[in-house]
Amino acid sequence: MGYETPSPIQAETIPHLVAGRDVVGLAQTGTGKTAAFALPALTHMAADHESGDLGPLPNTLVLAPTRELAIQVAEAFSSYAARLEGISVLPIYGGAPYGPQLQGLRRGANVIVGTPGRVIDHMSKGSLDLSEVKHLILDEADEMLRMGFAEEVDKILAQTPDTKQVALFSATMPKAIRRISEDYLNDPVEVAVKAKTTTSANTRQRFVFIKHHAKPEALVRILETEPHEAAIVFVRTRSATEEVANKLTARGFRATAINGDIPQNLREKTVESLKDGRIDLLVATDVAARGLDVERISHVFNYDIPLDTESYVHRIGRTGRAGRSGEAILFVTPRERRMLRSIEKATRQTVEQMNLPTVADVNASRLDRFSERITQTLATEDLEDYRDLVTSYVAEHNTPAEDVAAALVAVVHDGRPLLLDEKAEDDLARAGQNFEREDRTARDPGPREGAARDRGPRHKGAPAVAGPGNAMYKIAVGRQAGVAPGHIVGAIANEAGLSARQIGSIDIRPTHSLVELPETLTKDQWAALSKTRIGGELIRLERDSGPHGAPSSGRKFDSAKKRTGFDTDRPAKKSAKKPRWRDR
Repeated sequence: MGYETPSPIQAETIPHLVAGRDVVGLAQTGTGKTAAFALPALTHMAADHESGDLGPLPNTLVLAPTRELAIQVAEAFSSYAARLEGISVLPIYGGAPYGPQLQGLRRGANVIVGTPGRVIDHMSKGSLDLSEVKHLILDEADEMLRMGFAEEVDKILAQTPDTKQVALFSATMPKAIRRISEDYLNDPVEVAVKAKTTTSANTRQRFVFIKHHAKPEALVRILETEPHEAAIVFVRTRSATEEVANKLTARGFRATAINGDIPQNLREKTVESLKDGRIDLLVATDVAARGLDVERISHVFNYDIPLDTESYVHRIGRTGRAGRSGEAILFVTPRERRMLRSIEKATRQTVEQMNLPTVADVNASRLDRFSERITQTLATEDLEDYRDLVTSYVAEHNTPAEDVAAALVAVVHDGRPLLLDEKAEDDLARAGQNFEREDRTARDPGPREGAARDRGPRHKGAPAVAGPGNAMYKIAVGRQAGVAPGHIVGAIANEAGLSARQIGSIDIRPTHSLVELPETLTKDQWAALSKTRIGGELIRLERDSGPHGAPSSGRKFDSAKKRTGFDTDRPAKKSAKKPRWRDR
């Protein structure tokens, strides 16, 4: 897979895990910890398979805070186990249908990678049996607890064998993580590693917020407006290299794909073509681009965000070499903000935000290039025969020379318009601006998330009130079902793809709960939440109809309080004179 030497966290933890010790690893996202816990677990499973001891029940369970991380970890396990016989991997997470997951569990999976809420749901359904688990990994444990999954994590750990090996990975070591370590790990080895990745000072790093479906158009617009020599476009999968390269070729760029399936001799020819200018764009996977050193590479595009910061550093190291300046541009989708922050933290450099080129930007660039081509042709080509041809046509058809020239431009473009329609809505540019506003809110919450935000009246019987841009929603589970704020935050965040910041106040009542969510939910979010369960019960989400006649005997919680570790089982103080916890 292109790994040459282990990262520090791998070098420190793999020997202990292979030896069967429990481990607490303190490491930031992107330090290579997935391989650190996956390779030892697979080593043990391969040995069990050879001896006939690997049964159909799950052998390894990985808990991850988000479905995105669960998918990434499952993909990594599958890649590492590609040449191991008899080992299967199954991700189970919220926001996905139960059917395929149930089928996968019935078939049997040796490695389960899941989010706590969905794991609990399958356990309660009886579809997930953890009685044979030998390896349990808590990935980004501090993030799981911040999202309110402490109770779920405790319940899962308590229902797995006492003899299991536990690996806990966390960026920090708060008291809650220390408690889990003391309660569930057996004499663990503690390893702390800091990221030491650095990037070239000659490379300018920028990012752009973009929706996934708009990436091809965004890439084309940047290539049309940014002066560049050659560029590498990094994608995550082999199939994506072909797909993106074909789209670029169709738009008139000299592009080709390079991935692990390409024979070595063809790879060498491709690199030579990039060096001598026969191609300008190389669409590549991380492995295929290892060791690639081409002087004329001016740009590196992270079309798909890398899974870790080490890969990011390797990618952008393909430009800005030998004292030359380079440009690194990162595409970030709404769900990938967290990885962007990890990259900035690991590299200790701020990645500058760039605006997507507008229609006017693209048209200005096209006109400049077209004018440049005319000037260059006039200066370097013998046009006598062509001039005679135009003169003859003008005389024969009594047509102005300007019209003939315009017709020749249309012929050259073969029906494709020279300019984009400036009257059309520029969805791409507006999308970037919307994400920019969202990111500013995430970095500097302001009144919406700040200490002075009014979370609504707290006296008994008062109606729940949503903040600006939000609305109150009703769910059909309450205190009688044993629901806690963490259950609600975790379930909704994972199933609907909402960030924890987008979930506001939570008012738990005896038979139902009121939750503050964005006023407008997408069709996909409604569909996902219509199937969401908490404790095995459908939440039956609906907009709250307004003030309720019966006074509430429930407690009003702020989901942010849960995320910060405050005791959410403590009712709010009745005295209005004392400041709320957010103001203290």
